[in-house]
Amino acid sequence: MHLSGPDISRLKIDRGGAGAVAMRPRGRLRRLMVPAMAVVAAAIVSLFAYNWLLRAPVAVETSSVTMSYPSQAYTDLNATGYVVAQRKAAVASKATGRLVWLGVEEGSRVKKDEIIARLENLDVKAAREQAAAHLQLAKANLEQGLAELRDAETALKRSEELLAQGFVSRASHDIAVARHDKARANIASLQAGIAAAQANLRGTDVAVDQTLIRAPFDGVVLTKAANVGDVVTPFSSALDAKGAVVTMADMSTLEVEADVSESNLSRVRIGQPVEIQLDALPDVRFRGAVARTVPTVDRSKATVMTKIRFLEADARILPEMSAKVAFLSQEISDAERAPRAALNAAALTTRADRNVVFVVRDGKVAEVPVETGTKMGELVEIRSGLQPGEKVVLRPSAKLHDGAAVKPVGK
Repeated sequence: MHLSGPDISRLKIDRGGAGAVAMRPRGRLRRLMVPAMAVVAAAIVSLFAYNWLLRAPVAVETSSVTMSYPSQAYTDLNATGYVVAQRKAAVASKATGRLVWLGVEEGSRVKKDEIIARLENLDVKAAREQAAAHLQLAKANLEQGLAELRDAETALKRSEELLAQGFVSRASHDIAVARHDKARANIASLQAGIAAAQANLRGTDVAVDQTLIRAPFDGVVLTKAANVGDVVTPFSSALDAKGAVVTMADMSTLEVEADVSESNLSRVRIGQPVEIQLDALPDVRFRGAVARTVPTVDRSKATVMTKIRFLEADARILPEMSAKVAFLSQEISDAERAPRAALNAAALTTRADRNVVFVVRDGKVAEVPVETGTKMGELVEIRSGLQPGEKVVLRPSAKLHDGAAVKPVGK
């Protein structure tokens, strides 16, 4: 059975009719929109990239606002050294004995001839008492001899009167004369004995005094080398014996000994003003002056030792402190000795005809106007606008602006 129906083989799409004409403009528009969208996308990406670059931290070099001294502008030469007491002594005893009393500790202040320690001295005290007894005996013998002399003088005078009257013989008178001469000669011997006893007593006094250790000058005890019970000997030759009992120094003679290169020696003169800074007291500057230079050169270091005296006494200054010395070209006033806020001159720039600096705060910079003052070497005094310790940008570029993000170099 054969079924008949419509012949679909004749069906076809008409590509050249009105529908095709309508579709052609729409495709051309699509082809034009693709490049336009690409351009817009590129512009958007560029805008985002530009904004990101604007917000990206700028690497900057920074410096801190510090407290500086105007004397730096007058500094001709710098040197280092140590505080040294020119009068210093290791106090010992000339006698040998056991230390039985020590009356000072480290830091004790003592006066000249003050007893600071004592050695065992029972033996020398006994010798002194014996010498004193011998002196008393010699004096008693002298009194007896003087009495005998007076008696001999009386007898001689009576014998002379009787001889003149012929009542005694010449032989008896000669005996009276001999007795008188002997008594007088005995007085000279007894007086010499007293002198010897006195000298012996003085010797024992010295021996007793040598067991008392005295301060040689006014000063402060620096170190203690012996304790009660130690044997002290002048030469410290015995086993475990001590030589010095204490070491002391006269604090009024403290000076700074600084080594100056011989090539710079022409820049140092006696009496030259000096500013001294101690490592232990970094916030204080002490006034000083060149006292003298040692007239010889240390050939191993090619330096000359220069001694600088302090012009102001201060109880905080101690021997062996490290010191930095600035030799000044001129004396500075008290006002110039006070520290001032200062920064590196490279941090200053000009914006709108005013001096400004860029302060780093929380990863951004703030444009801060400042009032400047005296120039101190590479630093410039800041009278207002900043506080010590603040971080500022060095050599800020012309593109740096207030609020810009920054990243300090090395952080």
